[in-house]
Amino acid sequence: MIERFSGTVLRPLDGPEAKRPTMGEIGLNNFAPYLMNRVISRWNANLADDLKSLDMTTAKMRALAILSITPSVTINELSVFAVTEQSTMSRTLDSLEDQGYIRRQPRPEDMRIRDVTITEDGRAAFEKIWPTMYDDFLKMFQGIEEEEYKTFVAVLHRVLQNIRLHDI
Repeated sequence: MIERFSGTVLRPLDGPEAKRPTMGEIGLNNFAPYLMNRVISRWNANLADDLKSLDMTTAKMRALAILSITPSVTINELSVFAVTEQSTMSRTLDSLEDQGYIRRQPRPEDMRIRDVTITEDGRAAFEKIWPTMYDDFLKMFQGIEEEEYKTFVAVLHRVLQNIRLHDI
């Protein structure tokens, strides 16, 4: 694509006469949400292809990844962390439970809330897919220096803080 915009993308909108740049002026290659969508779509597609050979879906991988580093979470929390609809997460957990990878237990103080934990078989399954995930991660950040990566992650955290709906 041709770069057409050399102005300020993040213009402050001070006053009623403030003018927003047009999408055409900014261009897709300077519009961060577009670039983030492309990156994540490609990451998800590559990872899904690689996980097929390990008999694993992206939703299952996300759940096991979170549970591998968190002692226990609710289904709602797991849905937020995994960026997955709660209905999709519930079906995913049904499958993971059938496989013996997770356990769901009601909380003694509130039987409506179910805590989800990973089993030893679930840990073993995640350890099997982790090398694939990490290799795909390294491909995505090939040529990126460690300091650039840290800055990138810090900026993403700030953006997330600006737009997030949940405290987690």
